Amino acid sequence: MSKYSMSTTLIHGTSHEKKPYNALQMPIFQTSTYEFNSTKNGAEIFAGQAPGYAYLRIGSPTVSMVEEKLAALENTEGAVAFGSGMGAITATLTTFLKAGDRCVVDKAIYGCTFELFAHKLTAFGIAVEFIDFTDMKAVRKALRKKTTLVYFETISNPTMKVVDIEKVSAYAHDKYPDCLVVVDNTFATGLSCKPHDLGADIVVHSATKYLNGHGDLLAGFACANADLAMQIRVVGLKDVTGAVPGPQEAFLLNRGLKTLPLRMEKHSANAMKVAKFLEANENIESVYYVGLKSHPQYKIAKKELALTGGMIAFEPKTAEIAENILNNVELCTLAVSLGDCETLIEHPGSMTHSTYTEEEMINAGFTKKLIRLSVGLECADDIIADLAQAIEKATK
Repeated sequence: MSKYSMSTTLIHGTSHEKKPYNALQMPIFQTSTYEFNSTKNGAEIFAGQAPGYAYLRIGSPTVSMVEEKLAALENTEGAVAFGSGMGAITATLTTFLKAGDRCVVDKAIYGCTFELFAHKLTAFGIAVEFIDFTDMKAVRKALRKKTTLVYFETISNPTMKVVDIEKVSAYAHDKYPDCLVVVDNTFATGLSCKPHDLGADIVVHSATKYLNGHGDLLAGFACANADLAMQIRVVGLKDVTGAVPGPQEAFLLNRGLKTLPLRMEKHSANAMKVAKFLEANENIESVYYVGLKSHPQYKIAKKELALTGGMIAFEPKTAEIAENILNNVELCTLAVSLGDCETLIEHPGSMTHSTYTEEEMINAGFTKKLIRLSVGLECADDIIADLAQAIEKATK
């Protein structure tokens, strides 16, 4: 691991070796295949017995650099890059799950991940039980049955609840030592929380979000110990999904990682100001932000999270008012995704979480009143002023 601080490591990497041709930035290796020195050399590279590259689907120097940085960020031995967050999640799950296995999954997760568990994996004979991971009684009850894999998010999308990763991981591994605990750390990032240090086996990311931070690429990661990471690479990435990131995306992602610490500090500071404004607004019924003392899992958040991040969810009095707020913002951008420099605002019930039925939404802890806000890097006062005028118009 790097001898330097994380801010330095995200700029220089863990080894700080010279780049090819003494370039300052790792070049974009725009090639799909690589030449071998001999048949023996090619065989050794394919067998993982010698360093080197064979084919872009397995890796490239540009991709390897961001994988190195993600492993350092999450404090894992290995990291595997993907063409999207869903690519990372799907590859991870298909590497380790088979017909007859059983998963225990949080009720409140990203909509496409929910769709994958609820309607796709079950079609392949994999049992899935959805529970609330903030309820340890429910966790214990669910894990009475043999469980292959446990899945939840550090900060849940879109409800912003916080799971006690250490307790859940310890209980799952105590019951079933071979059970894999998989945590989506997209909202928090490894700067704020390192789930692997708290007991999780695999940490997944949509790198499209905070890790990149500029809204101009799709990417994902799975981070784990060396053995699990290699299995994900050679099975989930190479043989199953082929969800490989391109060298151009890796180059841009490397650029984004260099400013991640600076951006996350600003996102967190801005979001705290915005959350306090929303909490004080008489037209807003509920605000969910991990930095607020009113958050249901505030104590767990204080224990697990070094930064409070930029994600807020809030509810006005009715779904109609929520729609009107969304339609009246001027500075905030009505768009899905998150973690960009721009403040993004969206409606989970009809957008990112439209895969949930209304009954499933209520069961997961949210309704169509909920608005999700990704607080950007603009002046916090400007964001607040825009939300204030939108709320005023929506409630007249």
